[in-house]
Amino acid sequence: MERFSRIRSFLGEDGFTLLQRSFITIVGIGAVGGHVAEGLARAGVGRLRLVDFDIIQPSNINRQIMALESTLGQPKVEAAQERIAAINSRCRVEALQLFADDTSVEQILAPAPDILIDAIDSMNPKVQLLTAAHSRRIPVISSMGAALRSDPTLIRTGDLMDTRNCPLAKRLRQKLRRAGIDRGISCVYSTEAVTWRYDEQEEETPIPDTPYADRGRKRRSLGSLPTLTGIFGLVIANAVILRLTGKE
Repeated sequence: MERFSRIRSFLGEDGFTLLQRSFITIVGIGAVGGHVAEGLARAGVGRLRLVDFDIIQPSNINRQIMALESTLGQPKVEAAQERIAAINSRCRVEALQLFADDTSVEQILAPAPDILIDAIDSMNPKVQLLTAAHSRRIPVISSMGAALRSDPTLIRTGDLMDTRNCPLAKRLRQKLRRAGIDRGISCVYSTEAVTWRYDEQEEETPIPDTPYADRGRKRRSLGSLPTLTGIFGLVIANAVILRLTGKE
């Protein structure tokens, strides 16, 4: 199709065919995950499973690609599904409005995707998802903290255990090591130093006005730029494309 002529030219016919046959699961369709979905849809990925429990709110508009005045109040996965259909109607999109945790992980990961994208910003669900994927030997690319950063030149890719200057990654490493996981989880992160401590947020409280109001932690809102969160998502999408087509 003409819409994919440039990516076909770049990847070659065999590489593009691999994209069309691939199945990617993205958990968290927010500031980072939404841009992952956008990039993969425009690249011609054939099948996407989108997982997020939340609805679009006014505070999302500054940084989330699915958040528009016309989509306020809509489940994020439904807005993403509609947007992808407008980009490539041949892409098969499954929208799961689920809270990712140990009770839903089997539904999220079965059947196993070619690559799992973790774009969750809540610690316990993130640990549970990554632990389950690791035990199933599902390849993962996980997003670390994009908030509070302003320098896109300091965004890196690598193994989670090699990250630095990321409070989220530091806390995640500790929890995964307790679960017996050392290396093998790829991630996108920033080496830009921030002063925030992830472990300041520990109190278990409901998340208001969502389908899962009795689940999860109420987290402090951290300042973020639409540019940095979007770049995080597109770097992840780029890594997926290169890995799937053997050009990594």
